[in-house]
Amino acid sequence: MKECNQCGKCCVKYGHDGLSVTDDEIEMWEFFTPEISEYIVNGKTWFHPKTGKPFDICPWLTKLKGEEKYICDIYFDRPNDCKYYPTSIPEMIRDGCEMIEAQDITDMKKAQKKLDQLMADSRPALQ
Repeated sequence: MKECNQCGKCCVKYGHDGLSVTDDEIEMWEFFTPEISEYIVNGKTWFHPKTGKPFDICPWLTKLKGEEKYICDIYFDRPNDCKYYPTSIPEMIRDGCEMIEAQDITDMKKAQKKLDQLMADSRPALQ
């Protein structure tokens, strides 16, 4: 399994009005980064603060100029749904994640262990 190369596929696919956030996340943002909480409506992300319309793509996702890479402008304050992704090898395969290598598909158990190690700082390992 490769390290994340910031291809942005996960953020482009999931980083719009489909993410749910917890009350704890909302409270944290309201207190520490109120500009983020302005984009939340009824526990869902990302809605324009003035129009209330959902964004087609996460407003905090920036494509690097001249590259096929993205950065998250709120990386350290991103929702847990973002922090925890990816959670499983089948999910990565389904989403076309560029971290997957051929040997990961042939030995998915081993690949899952590697993924859990890579993601240990972001989320708890799957049981």
